[in-house]
Amino acid sequence: MKQRLLPALAAALALVLAAPAAFAQAWPNKQIRIVVPYTPGGSSDIIARAISQPLQEALKQTVIVENKPGANGNTGTDFVAKSPPDGYTILLCDVGALAITASVYTKLPFDPAKDLVGLTMLAYSPHLLVVHPSIQANNLKELVAYSQTNKLDFAVTAIGSAPHLAGIAVEKATGAKWVYIPYKGGSQAIGDTVAGQTQVLMNGMLATLPFVQSGKLKVLGVSKSTRVPLLPNVPTIAEQGVTGFESGTWQGALVPAGTPPEVVARLNAELTRIIRSPEVRARLTAQGAEVNTMSPAEFSTFFGREKKRWASVVAAGGVKID
Repeated sequence: MKQRLLPALAAALALVLAAPAAFAQAWPNKQIRIVVPYTPGGSSDIIARAISQPLQEALKQTVIVENKPGANGNTGTDFVAKSPPDGYTILLCDVGALAITASVYTKLPFDPAKDLVGLTMLAYSPHLLVVHPSIQANNLKELVAYSQTNKLDFAVTAIGSAPHLAGIAVEKATGAKWVYIPYKGGSQAIGDTVAGQTQVLMNGMLATLPFVQSGKLKVLGVSKSTRVPLLPNVPTIAEQGVTGFESGTWQGALVPAGTPPEVVARLNAELTRIIRSPEVRARLTAQGAEVNTMSPAEFSTFFGREKKRWASVVAAGGVKID
């Protein structure tokens, strides 16, 4: 009896060991979706749509972009975290905001560090401090003075987001006074500031620059250590007295934990190639974003560092959501 069982067990073991390789060879064989956990028109949405067609061509499968906003980005993120780890559902989001989430929320239905695996970073764009053109201020110092005698509503893409915390940091450092008005995404925050319903906004350059260039918003500062080539006459916030200030929006791609390593490696390679391609790089650079790619291991290190950095800012600002 034992002699009969041994060949059967050996065959079963061979099948188990061969399964991951077979899966990797078969992948992809159906539609892939890129989930953006914010409303259309924001920085993550712009990048998702810039890479979706090239990724479709590379993988020879339909690639769609699906917006799933809600709960400050947590709805879409939770959806991906709980999706099958098969390489067919990709999260594209602001990695900085994702790193902040665990510090801001007392309870989360997912653990970003355990339930998701980073594929690669894609792009970085600094935040722009902008105001409605009617505001009588042309630099940060004048804005602070203006805020002492005028009510200012500060539009934030989401409570606890990187732009929100950046606004708190500037407010505390300068003595500015404004009221934070939360939105479900960058595009809505920009829209209301353009309309004058809110007066101040801190948001990623990728989504905000077109409104500055069209004159619909007035830029007062850039949250980078150095001035940016597209806005050479706009001083950094650090130059205007907030020493060492720097913040920005990091877009990256992630998949559910447990996704086969062969699939993770393939997606990393394809996304890195696509975002670095002359066409996509030029398109994003023209809007103020810098292409920045990483290996999955580098992504993990970066995420841990960002989580630690923003935790102290959250604690200082007293931002907490139950």
